[in-house]
Order: sequence, then C-alpha cells, then structure tokens
Amino acid sequence: MARSRCNWAFLRAALLYGGVVRSDKKSMTARTLYYAPGACSLASHIVLEEIGAPYETIRLDLAKGDQRAPEYLAVNERGRVPALYEEGWVLTENAAILRHLARSHPEAGLLPEDLRGQAAADEWMAWLSTGHHIAYAHVRRPERYSADETAFPEIRAKGADTFGDLCTMTEVRLSNGGWALGERYSVVDAYLMVFWLWARGPTIGFDMPSLFPAWTAHARRMAERPAVRTVFAREGLTLPA
Repeated sequence: MARSRCNWAFLRAALLYGGVVRSDKKSMTARTLYYAPGACSLASHIVLEEIGAPYETIRLDLAKGDQRAPEYLAVNERGRVPALYEEGWVLTENAAILRHLARSHPEAGLLPEDLRGQAAADEWMAWLSTGHHIAYAHVRRPERYSADETAFPEIRAKGADTFGDLCTMTEVRLSNGGWALGERYSVVDAYLMVFWLWARGPTIGFDMPSLFPAWTAHARRMAERPAVRTVFAREGLTLPA
C-alpha cells in the first residue's frame, strides 16, 4: 500500500535532507517513488503495488516543469521519472528499478528464478526502453533530437513509423496469449502496459483493439489485476476496455 503525497510541500525539503523528501523530521518510509501520471514511471508504480510492501509516492507535474526544479534535481540530476528512494540511496531508470524491486522481493514472483528466464526478462526490458521509448520520444519530444524546428515534422513522422513497427513486433510476440514470459506474470508485463497506453493516447492515437488485438488482450488482462486498478485510479488513468 502507498501513502500518496503531492509536489512541493514535500519536494522543498529535498535540498535540506540531501535529496530525501520528508513530511517531517521524524517520519519517512524506507521507500519512496517519484512519478508522473501516465509516464513510464507507471511500470515501477504498478510493481511497487504488486509487491505489497509499504511505500510512499511523490507526484510530479511534468507540464509545469516539476522535473526541472532544483528540489527534484537534488534527487535525480537527470530530471526524469521515475526515481526510487530507499534509505539514503536513489535509483533511476525504469528497467533498473523494476529489476531491483523484483530481486528485493523474490516472494512476489515477479522475475523467473532461472538464469535464462531472467535473461529473457532483461531482453524484453532493454528492447522496450531503447526501442519503444526512444521512438515515442521522437514523436512527443522532437526538440530533443534537433534544434531546427523545421525538422520536427519529419522527426515526428519517422518516430511514429518506427513506433508502429515496434508495436507490430510486440503484437507478434504476444500473439500466443498469456504473459510476456509465457505463463508467468512479471515486471515485463507492467512495463508493456506503459507502451500500450502511449500507443492508445493522443500522441500516437492507434486504435489498439483493431490494430493490435493480442496486445490489447494482454492490457485487458492487466486491468483485471487489483494492483493495476489501484495505480490507474491513483494516477487518474483510464483502464483498458
């Protein structure tokens, strides 16, 4: 279960406490997730809820530039979400956080026990973070890839084409049904939820049920999980229908 805290009432304390955000000087849970609604941090948020151990959340408003504020840069100098705080230590990068959480809580069964199964999970997450995420960023944030605004339409168009190709490959990989790693639910499934949501959203606007029925079936199966429903409600997101 999470205790949710929002924005600057808690972020202002980050500089004073060496990047640790506190509600007061006496209380701080061992684990805090910095997230933004609908961002890739959704995957880490879902996995934290699946684990069931206590944690807190701090919500950033990316549209308002919370991620660039000095208070947050004291936590994560890259100015991105997610960031996970644990007892004086901060971990960033979604795939790293997902692996860390799964390995810290083996009782949750969110990673295979065998080495090849773990390697397959790592393969999935590397592909999602370096393929899907980067292609989407070309559509959503073309200014990251060129200072020439006249190039933005071409960057967006190429990014959308690449993202579509990756979605097709994802559909094929999920076409046998079940979870990403077969019969076993894992952190990979939580990460996949991010990109299904982005593909459905206004930036890409794919008709997911008709274009990618297997992936949509996977997303709907995700939506049946209590942890996913809890996190979607907390972030104000619409569940797959």
